[in-house]
Amino acid sequence: MITLKNVILRRSAKVLLDGATVTINPGEKVGLVGRNGAGKSTLFALLNGGLHEDGGDFSMPRQWRLAQVAQNMPETSESATDFVVAGDTRLAELREQLAAAEMAHAANPDDAGMALAHAYTDLADAGEHDAVPRAQALILGLGFKVHELDQPVDSFSGGWRMRLQLARALMCPSDLLLLDEPTNHLDLDALVWLEAWLQRYAGTMIVISHDREFLDAVTDVTLHIEHAKLTRYGGNYSKFEEMRALQMEQQQAAFAKQQEKIAHLQKFIDRFKAKASKAKQAQSRVKALERMEKVAPLLAEADFTFEFKEPANIPNPMLTIGDASFGYVQEDAPPKVILTHVNRSVLAGQRIGILGANGQGKSTLVKTIAREMGALAGTVTEGKGLNIGYFAQQELDVLHPGSNPLEHMVRLARDLGPQSRERSTEQDLRGFLGSFNFSGDMVKQPVGTMSGGEKARLVLAMMVWQRPNLLLLDEPTNHLDLATREALAVALNEFEGTLMLVSHDRALLRSVCDEFWLVGRGAVKDFDGDLDDYQRYLLDEAKRQRELAKQAAEPPAPAPAPVVAAPTPAPARPSEGDSRAQRQRSAQERQQRAEQTRPLRKELAGIDQRLVSAGAEKAALEARLAQPLPAPEIADAGRRLKLLGDEIEALEERWMTLSEQIEALAA
Repeated sequence: MITLKNVILRRSAKVLLDGATVTINPGEKVGLVGRNGAGKSTLFALLNGGLHEDGGDFSMPRQWRLAQVAQNMPETSESATDFVVAGDTRLAELREQLAAAEMAHAANPDDAGMALAHAYTDLADAGEHDAVPRAQALILGLGFKVHELDQPVDSFSGGWRMRLQLARALMCPSDLLLLDEPTNHLDLDALVWLEAWLQRYAGTMIVISHDREFLDAVTDVTLHIEHAKLTRYGGNYSKFEEMRALQMEQQQAAFAKQQEKIAHLQKFIDRFKAKASKAKQAQSRVKALERMEKVAPLLAEADFTFEFKEPANIPNPMLTIGDASFGYVQEDAPPKVILTHVNRSVLAGQRIGILGANGQGKSTLVKTIAREMGALAGTVTEGKGLNIGYFAQQELDVLHPGSNPLEHMVRLARDLGPQSRERSTEQDLRGFLGSFNFSGDMVKQPVGTMSGGEKARLVLAMMVWQRPNLLLLDEPTNHLDLATREALAVALNEFEGTLMLVSHDRALLRSVCDEFWLVGRGAVKDFDGDLDDYQRYLLDEAKRQRELAKQAAEPPAPAPAPVVAAPTPAPARPSEGDSRAQRQRSAQERQQRAEQTRPLRKELAGIDQRLVSAGAEKAALEARLAQPLPAPEIADAGRRLKLLGDEIEALEERWMTLSEQIEALAA
C-alpha cells in the first residue's frame, strides 16, 4: 500500500503539493491527471525515490520492485532483443550470481556445488528459458518488424528507441509500474496492444496520460492534482469527469448558500451592534462568523481556446491524386516505394481520418501531400489557391531550435507576403502569441528549450496565422494536455476547410472525422466502419502477421510421396428407407448435442448472473472508495475490490471457454 499523509512537495520555491493525503491499494490501476505543470512528474519523483517529501509522511512497501520507462535516449550497439531482455533486472542479477558460482566452483569444486545448483534453480524460476521470446513479444507488440529484432538499438530513430525503453520497462518484473505519457511515441495499433497488456498487468500501476480513451481502458482510480491539492476519485477518467462536475456544482451551490448566510449575519451585526439591547445578539453573530468554516469559491482554471480563421478561398476539389506511387529517395540505391496506384480525390469540406498499422505509409502520404516529398510516379494535382497548414509528427521538422516564437512569427509573416505583413507589427504578433499562452518573456525563449506541449502550441499558432484551407495533421496531440486537446477538437470542428488527420487519439478521431482512409499493404482505400471496427481489424492483422512470421520460421514440410488414387465410385442414390434412417440419425445426434450442451448453457447462465452481481458490487465499492473513509475501511474495501476484479477476470475467461465449447458442439 502506498500512503501519503499531509505531504508537502516543492520545486524550488513553488509548492506543488500542499497537505496531500491519499492511499493507493495493491493492484489498483491509477490515472494521474492535472494541467501541465501541476506537479504530476514531481509526484512520480517522490514515488521513484528521486525526491523526498518536504513535509508530511510518505510510505511504500520496501520489498516492492519498481519499473518505469527511462527518459534518456539509449545509445548502444546492443540488439533490440538483448536491450529489452536486460530490462529484467531480476534475471540480470541471477545471471551475475550464476557467473560468480561458476567461478567459485571452478576454483573449488567440492564447496561451490550447492551454490551452483541454487543459481541454476533460481534462474529457471525467474524465466531464463523464455526470456528472449518474452522480450521479442513485447518488441513486436509495440510495432517492430521481425527482421528488426536483431538490429542494433543505435540504428533506430528517437521515437523507436523510446518504444524500446517502454518494452524494457514492461520486461522488468515489478510490483509498481510508473508510466509517464507512454502513448506519445505510439501509433494506434501499438496503443491497442499496450492497452491489452496493461489490462493483464497484475501489479499496482500509476500512469500519467492525456489520452482519455487510454485512461478509460486501463485505469480504475483517478488522482487529480489541482491548486496543490491531490484528490482521489474511484473510477476511470470518464467517471472522474462526471464526479468532479457534480462536486464542482455542489461546491458552488454550498458557496452561494454560505454567502447568503454570511450576508444575513453581517446585516444583523451592522444594524444592531450599536444598540445596547441587541449588542449581545450582535456579538454572538460575530463569533458565529469567526467560527464558520468557509466554503472556498470555485476557482476554475481559464480554459485554453482558439479558432481557425475562415479560409480566403476553398477550391473544389482540393487536390487529385492520379495513379501515383509514394515513397522516398535513397542515396546510392533505388527509390523505396511504399504506396502504389494511389487514385484519390480530396474534396472541399471533407474530414478524413487516415488509419493504418505502423510503417504502412501514413506519414509518407501526408508528407507527399504537404510537398515535403515528391511523388515517385503519377500526379498530385492541386486545386487553384490551395493553402496547406501542416503539423509534422516531429514538431522540430518545421521549427528552428535556435529561434524564438516571435522570430518564427516574423519569418512566417514575411514569407506569406504583403497581405500578411499588414497585420504583422511586433505588437500584433505578441498579442497573437499571447492568445496561445505565449506571454511576456516566453516570446523570446528559444524553441529548443521549450517543452513538447509548448512547441506543439507554437506550430498550431503558425498554422492558424496562415489561414489554411487544407489542414494536414500528423499526430498533433503528442505532448498536448487534455485541455489543449479539447480546444483543438473544438477548433477543428468549427474549421470551414478540409481536414486530413493521422492520430492515435481516438477521442479526437471520433469527434472530428466523418470518414476514414486505410493505408496498408501498399495501397490507400476507403475504410468502411468506425474506430471499433478498425481496432478489430488491427487485432486480425496482428494475428495474420504472427502466423506469417511463424510460417517463415518453420522449415518447409517434406513433400508427401505421390499416391495413386483408386477410382471413386459414383454415389448411389439414397432410397426412401435410407432417407428415413438418415433423418432418425440426425435427430438422435441433435438430441445428444442438446444433452451435452445443456449443463454448459446452465453454467453459462449462472456466470452471466454472477458477472452482473459482481459488477454491481464493484461499482458500489468504487463509489465508496471515492468518499473519505478511515484507513482500515479503505484497506478492506481495496482488498475486496481486488478479489472482485480477479473473480470477474476468471469468470470472463470461463465464459469464453464455455462459449467455444458450445459452438464446437453445435458445429
